[in-house]
Amino acid sequence: MKKPIVIAIAAVSGGGKTTVTNELKNRLPLSTIIYFDEYDFEEGPEDYFQWVQSGADYNAWNLEVLANDIEPLLAQDNLNYILLDYPFAYKNDKITPYIDYAIFIDTPLDIAMARRILRDNVEQLPDSLRNDLNCYLSGGRTAYLEMLKTIKPNSDFVVDGNLSADDIVHQIIEQISKLNDC
Repeated sequence: MKKPIVIAIAAVSGGGKTTVTNELKNRLPLSTIIYFDEYDFEEGPEDYFQWVQSGADYNAWNLEVLANDIEPLLAQDNLNYILLDYPFAYKNDKITPYIDYAIFIDTPLDIAMARRILRDNVEQLPDSLRNDLNCYLSGGRTAYLEMLKTIKPNSDFVVDGNLSADDIVHQIIEQISKLNDC
């Protein structure tokens, strides 16, 4: 019995993780998705800025519940791929053993921020939008830069986030097909 290939998709917030992961699921036969953002991790940093300033220990996140959801999927013989919409690549020791391939979508921070504004603030008042931008400038940007410094070089494949979602998915599928050839 061949176990499913676990593919982690990382990017900064607004970098295209979910869009690309959803499209990969549509194109890869017998695949499923686990979304990191759907979890409420009880043990993890409450203040991301402070977490980054303190060295960004990715093991400060207790991801056991995520690991517990991956484990039974690996035993399913009707799955080829488990797609993780997951920001940490190989940096969390609890999840690393499950990942077969980590992809980083390298989206410029200005594009990611514009996407976040469009996605999250469409119906917000100008004061809320102003507050979000101030939070980004006062600490959020530091967390984005942390990902570029640690997650990007820790990934197996880096794809240009300036490309269309279709082109990104095409490049990822080309990389995945190389895994299947091994």
